[in-house]
Amino acid sequence: MKNWRFYTILILLLFVGDRIAGHLLQTQMLHSQFRFSKLYQNQAAADILLLGNSRGLTFYQPYIEQITGKTTFNLSYNGLPMDVAKTLVRDFFDRYPAPKTFLIDITICDRENDALLAGFLPYAQQSPRLEALIQQKLPKIYWGGKVSHLFRFNHEVFQRAMFYRRKPDTDWLLDRVIPAALAQDAAHNSYDLELNPYLIQQLHETVATAQAKGRVVLLIGPYCPGFRVKNLDALKAAVEKATGLLVHDYRSALSDPTDFGDFMHPNKKGSAKYLDMLHRDGLFD
Repeated sequence: MKNWRFYTILILLLFVGDRIAGHLLQTQMLHSQFRFSKLYQNQAAADILLLGNSRGLTFYQPYIEQITGKTTFNLSYNGLPMDVAKTLVRDFFDRYPAPKTFLIDITICDRENDALLAGFLPYAQQSPRLEALIQQKLPKIYWGGKVSHLFRFNHEVFQRAMFYRRKPDTDWLLDRVIPAALAQDAAHNSYDLELNPYLIQQLHETVATAQAKGRVVLLIGPYCPGFRVKNLDALKAAVEKATGLLVHDYRSALSDPTDFGDFMHPNKKGSAKYLDMLHRDGLFD
């Protein structure tokens, strides 16, 4: 009988402790200056909305705001897949006035990333769409978060939110130069981009939602000179067919290897050159 009482009290204490600790972490996360925390705390209104995976971080916000005089918000994240992005974009349009321009790097349609989707579990309380997507694709993760609220925070997305707890995350871009020997070997390297019809459909639906609000611009950002991306032409054609929009192709826009931090990502210097091109071509207007 004593053991039964002991274990009952222990379970109750663990349950209560889990809920209290989960609530405290949730509060800290939502008060962060991290982009997804700002999205769900009415702090993301902008003239220009930006979207991509890690290549979307090339949309260097401080420089865009400097050359355009407009406010920006960037939903891009490392490895962000288009199905998660569609959910975030629709939540954005539910909460804020439509941006004047919405720029999307279409390489966000590369591949699914359910491991990253799990990291958005703490934000599911603010987004029925996120909750439904997680429940559909990751039922074990979804129910794990119901059983233990602390379980929701065991991911890099929460760690990022804590890193940006007291500072903005708009300066999140490579600030290094690719080693010269590696850049010279770019032609002998390649990346196998996946052609995923499901994600292309998710992009099409996102574009349709956004076009009802304002202007949408589809892009392919720069790659290091000589670096080959397989299926990129096929992706471009598939996206243009699905959306009916022209994809503005800047894959070869930067010819100087010192404009890159690695094969796939411009550094701050390269980003500034790329953004100057977009500004010159009227894509921010």
